Amino acid sequence: MAEELAYAWITPYSLLKSRTGGIIGRLLSLTNLEFAGARMYAPTDAFVDKYMATIEAQEASPRIKKALLQYLDSYFRPNNRFNVSNRTVLLLFCGEDAVRTLRDDVIGPISDHLKGDTVRGTYGDFVAHPNGEVEYFEPAVLTAADPEINRKHLRLFAEHAQSDGGLVDHVVKFKDPSKIETTLVILKPDNFRKRSSRPGNIIDMFSRTGLYIVGAKLLRMSVAQAEEFYSPLRKMFVERLKPQVVSALNRSVEKAFEFRIPADTYEQMADLLREMNAAWEFNKIVRYMTGIDPAEAEENPKLRTAPGREKCLALLYCGEGAVGKIRERLGGTNPDTAAEGTVRSAYGYDLMRNGAHASDSPENAQREGKIVGLWRGCDDAQIVKEIEPFI
Repeated sequence: MAEELAYAWITPYSLLKSRTGGIIGRLLSLTNLEFAGARMYAPTDAFVDKYMATIEAQEASPRIKKALLQYLDSYFRPNNRFNVSNRTVLLLFCGEDAVRTLRDDVIGPISDHLKGDTVRGTYGDFVAHPNGEVEYFEPAVLTAADPEINRKHLRLFAEHAQSDGGLVDHVVKFKDPSKIETTLVILKPDNFRKRSSRPGNIIDMFSRTGLYIVGAKLLRMSVAQAEEFYSPLRKMFVERLKPQVVSALNRSVEKAFEFRIPADTYEQMADLLREMNAAWEFNKIVRYMTGIDPAEAEENPKLRTAPGREKCLALLYCGEGAVGKIRERLGGTNPDTAAEGTVRSAYGYDLMRNGAHASDSPENAQREGKIVGLWRGCDDAQIVKEIEPFI
């Protein structure tokens, strides 16, 4: 069976209620499909009209079709019944029989017989009157009914990727925009190396800040991107890691000689080695984030700019004091000493594999966001490249 690209479209109400992390955790942990893409959309009326037209044309239970059309018309438009931002998150999944697998095994049916074993069973609602009329309907996630409808929807997502998608902070209303910050979070590669709800759990922890997710991108960081992204660390490592060089020399060199070596000699030796040590530690980070050894990229220049072999999820959070709130929830760099209840305390392994990265200032958020292509004016709409082979 040929591979398919299926989608899960998280609804505005799910984002409003901070159910995003829980839903993503379910989507990633309950299927063997490959996580292939992510992008935020704030659908215009034109997009909603086209999407509704595909629903109207498909064969479905009249009751369910009516409920779905009314829901889209009421809650996905810029001026909606909730009078809130119509932010949505699109997630793509690739694999054999992906449309059916995602629809039936993970998201679940639109039905008044709901159980908590699917996304809709836990996060959705379908309440019907005894006469059959639907009284309340919240699907939590939208997806395609069949492969043909799926292709039509994928075309719409590609067509509107630039006009309706990307950074959607413009649809969030704030009382005092002057106090608003946008910050970048990157969920690191170890969260995606096996089927797990870890990424969703981390997003759920960040949701407790009360901030708004306004950008999302599945990222395969290139060596060139990683080197630029982490370039401030390379300079910092030269001085910061010198004591570790001194300590390593002390442990190893003293065993090779029967006489005592003065402390200032170790300092002089460390001065000779600290640049090399900093480069080595820096390259370890690049290799971890990309899955490519920088030395391999030096031998093959095309490899420097090619998408990396590791997978990350980049998110933009927006709100008052966003940088500080995210950093507090993230926790200290070292998972062993990070405050309990923080992301790094719960999901970090060591100083490098510590769960997630978060920008330490609005200025760095802008610099880093531009490097990874998730910032206003620097949006590469990578999702279109993911969709095109399947439409």
